[in-house]
Amino acid sequence: MSMTIQRFSLEHIQQLSLAEFIIPEQATSNLPGFVSFDKNSWQINDNLITLSGDAINLSDSPVSHSAIELIVFSNITLGVLSKLITSCQLTLLALKAINHRNGLTSYRFNINCSQLTLARECLVEFTLANNIEAALIENAPILSQPGILVMDMDSTTIEIECIDEIAILAGVGEQVAAVTEQAMLGELDFAQSLHQRVATLKGSPESILAEVADNIPLMNGLETLIKELKRHNWKVAIASGGFTYFSDHLKALLSLDAAHANTLEIIDGTLTGKVLGDVVDAQAKANCLIDLQERYQLPNQQTVAMGDGANDLVMMAAAHLGVAFHAKPLVLAKADSAINNAGLDCLIHWLA
Repeated sequence: MSMTIQRFSLEHIQQLSLAEFIIPEQATSNLPGFVSFDKNSWQINDNLITLSGDAINLSDSPVSHSAIELIVFSNITLGVLSKLITSCQLTLLALKAINHRNGLTSYRFNINCSQLTLARECLVEFTLANNIEAALIENAPILSQPGILVMDMDSTTIEIECIDEIAILAGVGEQVAAVTEQAMLGELDFAQSLHQRVATLKGSPESILAEVADNIPLMNGLETLIKELKRHNWKVAIASGGFTYFSDHLKALLSLDAAHANTLEIIDGTLTGKVLGDVVDAQAKANCLIDLQERYQLPNQQTVAMGDGANDLVMMAAAHLGVAFHAKPLVLAKADSAINNAGLDCLIHWLA
């Protein structure tokens, strides 16, 4: 079937936002549609835009499909998007979808790239340097089908590291915070570091836990994310190297499906400086995700894990989509995608 393509020189359109170039209200009914960028030229299916460029008539539709998608937001300029495509060595094939979610609009492009891992590494550097959010996802989980999200707790679902806040109230804040940072960077064995930090709390009153829980700050976008996932029959859980005192509090507050964390030993209202049972380490977090996936009989493609520290990497690898959230460099380097500045509800746009 023949179609008309419009060609535009980048220098004439680079200041336009994506939404000004491809207006969502017009394009949505004509998707998927052909879009490509080559060097300094954009080519796009005539029925996706209102602008006039150099018209080219094609006898056959050039629209192609791929399992890999580039997701960007509507406010990105064509100049920045063009640099992203070039820097990451991507080949645009088509505009697949435009989604309006949590007050934002995202565009999903089918793309080809010769080495996805290298392209993702490049994308992390580019998004950080340009202060934007974008993702390269292969066979993305589908929002409208049941799935499961398992999240880290400290510095992911909440804005704080609970043990650091407890330590401040116990008078050992600086000492514990330094060990926490080393553990999150992957410089210390997590279980060993946890025992080391908890030991410093020996003799502290249980009341300091309640003081931290009463003032626990939820991460931006958390409630929006959970509400939207629940609306589509997703399961949401916490797997944390932190403590049940806080994870159980969040489970009840947010109606989560599960929460796994470490149990602090408390005798007569006083912390003993010990953790009961096995430590919830990196492998235990991964096992939590796998167990929940099996319990709810969900396909692997519908599993997502999100975290910020080295202790989350095994869990993220066990999920189909591992998302680094405001994460340490080691985690950014190994994650499937990242959210660097936006809230947790940005994840809604990474889902198909």
